[in-house]
Amino acid sequence: MAFVLCAALSLALGLAGCGPGVVIGAGAAAGNAALQERGFVKTVGDTATETKIAANLANHSAKLFVDVSVEVYEGRALMTGAVDKTENRIDAVRIAWNVNGVREVLNEIQVRDTSDLLDAARDQLITADLSATITVDKRIKSINYSIEAVNGTVYLMGIAQGQAELDRIRNHARQIRYVRRIVSHVRIKGAKGGAG
Repeated sequence: MAFVLCAALSLALGLAGCGPGVVIGAGAAAGNAALQERGFVKTVGDTATETKIAANLANHSAKLFVDVSVEVYEGRALMTGAVDKTENRIDAVRIAWNVNGVREVLNEIQVRDTSDLLDAARDQLITADLSATITVDKRIKSINYSIEAVNGTVYLMGIAQGQAELDRIRNHARQIRYVRRIVSHVRIKGAKGGAG
């Protein structure tokens, strides 16, 4: 079983082989994937898609790879970050659309204005703070969410158990210092369509 999991994750992540550390990591990743609403197969597929987009960004430009983050959830690629020029934003989105498995690209890439290292540090603190807060909140199934913060904007992606759970996450985000805006690309479990 561990070999099968390792092989599946190796294909998804492009790993060369399966040593003991990879098998343990594969087991943890498989357990994590099995707990998510999207399930193991979709999680592995999303991870493979995300890895391919990141590799293509790096092949296009090391700077674009550093400036743009991507999260893939159910084939929906959330692109965040801040770039120097509008052309870079267009390039990143085009690269994402050219990867198999991408059903939708959510372009939340910002063009830099006055962002600096302090803004980047604040964004990391916001992401860490919100992630920790929803992890300890027993009324939120935190494993189903991805969080990114860029220039004080919090981007949420995932599957909410219901509107009340999503509202709790938004309320937690509003409590965090330096959060200016919240953008949700969260789907409500059982609902057809997209963002909540």
